[in-house]
Amino acid sequence: MVQTNDAAMPRPRTARAVSVARAASALLVPLLLLVGLSGPARADWPDPVPVVSHVETDKPVVFITIDDGWNHDPAAQRLLLERQVPASLFLLPGAYAYDPDYFRTLLDHGPSRVENHTVDHPDLTTLDAAGQRAQLCGARDAHLARFGAEPRLARPPYGAYDATTRTTARACGAKALVTWTYDLTTWGQWTPAVPRLRSGDIVLLHFNDTVATDLARVLAAADAAGLRPAPLRDYIAE
Repeated sequence: MVQTNDAAMPRPRTARAVSVARAASALLVPLLLLVGLSGPARADWPDPVPVVSHVETDKPVVFITIDDGWNHDPAAQRLLLERQVPASLFLLPGAYAYDPDYFRTLLDHGPSRVENHTVDHPDLTTLDAAGQRAQLCGARDAHLARFGAEPRLARPPYGAYDATTRTTARACGAKALVTWTYDLTTWGQWTPAVPRLRSGDIVLLHFNDTVATDLARVLAAADAAGLRPAPLRDYIAE
């Protein structure tokens, strides 16, 4: 006769025990996902960057940003260099491809810096994650290849962004998305009135046919408010 060890033999579970086990499992899985125990997928989802339209600071500074780069106005270049304006230049690769020396001169002889404004200026919210990555990382790579310096700020065209933009910007080397406090660009016959600027304001201009006049007007407004232009990148934390 074969002897058995009753203590070692598995016992059938009751229906109640099975029900309790299933309920516990159903609660455990979402809990593990909630606390981040889902493994290496975290690397595919970097923390979103902050979105900055104004810098909180008690220093008397204002930030001048100039977008796109299609119009290479010598007068604007001369003013930026004479005043040593630390402008943040959110450039498109195609806009400097035909005359990179215009911006190379600004970087070599002044405190301006090139930042990211995508490859083709699309509304990023109309693109999926792969499309946004192609735009932001593609522009980052083009700037690095042309100027030898990686942009650290990104400006979404039209100021349009979504949650994907914020994580993709981080993946493409940016520490913040930058919009603006005031757009003081002259478009056609419409010249915006310049408000009294405050510490930490971010002013948006464009390299269009009025860029030199617009820049001079903004610098005069900064002087009148007792503010000095400062490098935006230095005022945004890593």
